[in-house]
Amino acid sequence: MVNPGYKNFKGEDWVDPTPPPAHLPHVDEVGSTGAPLKSASFFIGAQCKEYNEDFMLCKNEDRNPEHCLSEGRKVTRCAIDALQKIQSKCQVEFRAHWQCLDGKNQDLGRCRKYEKGLNECLFTAFGWKKDVPGAPANKPQIHERIPLTN
Repeated sequence: MVNPGYKNFKGEDWVDPTPPPAHLPHVDEVGSTGAPLKSASFFIGAQCKEYNEDFMLCKNEDRNPEHCLSEGRKVTRCAIDALQKIQSKCQVEFRAHWQCLDGKNQDLGRCRKYEKGLNECLFTAFGWKKDVPGAPANKPQIHERIPLTN
C-alpha cells in the first residue's frame, strides 16, 4: 500500500507549504542543487562548524524537530553566507567545479582540476583551508596529492 501522505511531484518544484512557527524569524532556503552544495561542502562545513555542532547537540537533547529550529536556522544562514562569499570572489571557479560534478555523477575524483582552481581561489581570497574529515593527519589531503589528469 502507498503511504497516504506520499505525493508525486514529478517534474515540479516542491516547497513545504507548512508555515514556520510564528515565534521564529524567517530564513530563506539555501536554494541550491546538489552539485554546488557538494562543491562547496568542505568549505561550508568548516565555516559553519560551530553552528552544525550546536545543531547536532540540540538534536541529541530532543528528537522533536521543532526543538532545534532556531539552531537549524543558524546553520542555514551560515551556509547561505558561505555560498554568497564563494560566489562573490570565485564565481568562475565555483561554477566550473560544480558543473563538472554535475556532469560526472558527483564524482569528486573526476573533477580535481576544477577543484584545484576553486581551492586556490578560496585559499587566496579568504585564507580558507580545506581539511577532509577523517583524513590521516600525517599525510597531505587528497586534493593535494592526486595528480590532475582530467
